[in-house]
Amino acid sequence: MSVNKQYKDSVFSLLFSDPDTLRDLYGALEGVELDPSIPIKINTLESALFMERINDLSFEIGGKVVVLIEHQSTINPNMAVRLLLYIARVYEKIVDNKSLYRTKKVLLPRPEFIVLYNGVADCPDESVMRLSDSFERSEELGLPEPEAPALELAVKVYNINEGRNEEMARRCGPLRGYSVFVAKVREREAKGGGKESAMRDAVRWCVEHDILREFLEANASEVMNMLLTEWNWDDARAVWREEGREEGREEGQKKQSVELLAMIEAGCGVEEIRERLEAESGASLRV
Repeated sequence: MSVNKQYKDSVFSLLFSDPDTLRDLYGALEGVELDPSIPIKINTLESALFMERINDLSFEIGGKVVVLIEHQSTINPNMAVRLLLYIARVYEKIVDNKSLYRTKKVLLPRPEFIVLYNGVADCPDESVMRLSDSFERSEELGLPEPEAPALELAVKVYNINEGRNEEMARRCGPLRGYSVFVAKVREREAKGGGKESAMRDAVRWCVEHDILREFLEANASEVMNMLLTEWNWDDARAVWREEGREEGREEGQKKQSVELLAMIEAGCGVEEIRERLEAESGASLRV
């Protein structure tokens, strides 16, 4: 998976974009041992879900098409809706449009949707989000609600923070290593010294303790650049939310979103972004 000017891989997507590593991860999520000979085909759509970075992986394995997403912030209640649009685009890539008009039935790989959550907000080890939770009710029409919706999509959410879903982590070394690495970055940052210093300390600690050692040694500079982009975007998004609450203007939010993306892509740091927004709004944006 390449990094281009508009879209950037996340550390998650870089680590698990190797087919063998991805196969091990999926086996751990399903609680099974997968034969290494089982082929896996990655068909990720570039930034169909998140414009700032690619932290989703879509792949075909054993008659299934799996969409796997890493989520570092509070779980988005619209994730099932976004995945509905995502899988439609994946199927467009897989299916020959001409075959839809023939008499022979078109067989589709069975979809599966998984979110791996490692944010700081509380989240159970396992949960399920459903598309039907977003449907409006038809009570005003005097119609009974159907027992089952005509369209459904279920998203399995797993908490992969260190110490959670330990059996899953035990089955997949890279998953356990990734959880430990993220925890170490947050631990070091909490002690002060700034984000970049915390990231370097976490990388050094993991290498010394043989946690993702080969991956981190081979991709040290890329990992640092990706982490800085990810952490800056998360902080900038928090600033944007705070400004939106203060102003209460939807148009202002849209404009600031575009400006934030431009500043982040230009390599601006969080403090520079905050100062520029404070200058424009005349209010403090300390979150």
